[in-house]
Amino acid sequence: LVKTVPQRGLQIAHVDLKLIHNAFQVRSMIEREAVLNFVHLASDDELSTIEASHQDILSRASGDATNDAALLNDAQAVDWGLHDRMVDAMGNNILSDIYRVNSLRVRLIKLEHSVITPARLIPAMFEHLAFIAALRQRDGTQASRLLEEHISSARNRVMSAPLEQVRAERTPPQILT
Repeated sequence: LVKTVPQRGLQIAHVDLKLIHNAFQVRSMIEREAVLNFVHLASDDELSTIEASHQDILSRASGDATNDAALLNDAQAVDWGLHDRMVDAMGNNILSDIYRVNSLRVRLIKLEHSVITPARLIPAMFEHLAFIAALRQRDGTQASRLLEEHISSARNRVMSAPLEQVRAERTPPQILT
């Protein structure tokens, strides 16, 4: 994400369509395997706890509460926490490290889309609850399909970013001195 340029300083990675495609492809590949593993590995108690944390966010997100910074921060932690937990449950430190670095790429790509906004909070929680329900039913095929829809939704939000954001992404990489 940041590389050292001799005698110039640090260069922040340039976001372009190739990076977007590659980062979301890596995310999808890793998380697909993770959810297929998690469907068999996660205990009923763990899945109940995960589901309850999502339901808690939804119950707090009534009316104007979706603009509450603490709620949005908690929702983001629940969102990222579920994805991280599924990947870490594979027990493969190499994959977990690759996933963490790629997550940083995805967050760089998404810019303001990288965090849960008031408009995205409720749909994101419902997307999670859908594949959590499939996990609770131990239906790996359905959980994988619903997770893929969730990731596609995130990718589509990035791809439909406002034109001024796309233009900003086409500017030369930033050099920090």
